[in-house]
Amino acid sequence: MDGDPVVRLGAALSVAEAAQLASWLAGGATLPKALAAIGPERRPMVRALLLKAGLTGANAVPVLRAIEGAHSQERAVHPVWTVPGALADYGHLTASVKNLVLAARESVVCSTFNFQRSSAMWAALADVAGRGTVAVTVYLDTHAATSGPSPTEVAAHLPGARVYRTRAVGNRTYRNHAKFIALDRQVLIVTSANFSASAEKHNIEFGLVVRDPALTQMVQKQLFDLQPAIYERVAISDLSG
Repeated sequence: MDGDPVVRLGAALSVAEAAQLASWLAGGATLPKALAAIGPERRPMVRALLLKAGLTGANAVPVLRAIEGAHSQERAVHPVWTVPGALADYGHLTASVKNLVLAARESVVCSTFNFQRSSAMWAALADVAGRGTVAVTVYLDTHAATSGPSPTEVAAHLPGARVYRTRAVGNRTYRNHAKFIALDRQVLIVTSANFSASAEKHNIEFGLVVRDPALTQMVQKQLFDLQPAIYERVAISDLSG
């Protein structure tokens, strides 16, 4: 893609990424070390833009701080409800969250306790993961599925996604009760609802849609950092039984 590399860099980086890169470089870190703040899928592209713009060290800090400031925005928060008969007067309905997921262009990171085939998310995540252009990551509880699909079955349904399940640590079993969806590193949906038709249509559930890139990326990073200690990725070998 042609064009001013600084302009393209500004479009490519989020608030949190620009801030982290600036902090690393201002502290004397090398460019390769600073680029650890960027996800591995996008790291080569950001590196190429920095190099093309000649921003390889401390000289990049003012530009990155300017990008951070330009992208900063006031936090927008909206309620999300599930109520019988769609009686909620304010905000969105939980069932409409699938439309936000289907609109994702870069990434979807989600965590739930119970994932049922009856959920609108079952088809929505399969659609997004199958595109090959959106990185999909799902965190699940290993022992939640008593009447529904196991994490292995979820992974088989989402072959383009990274599916993680909780694992035993010593004599302790951790349960995954975190319920959220992070979209394009920009929007965070936090909800009491599991991924099921009951939670989306029949129960009384409440959540928030928060447009806050820094918070969204902080939540994603926390789960990523917990992976080695709490979760294990469903391996390809698991899919064959």
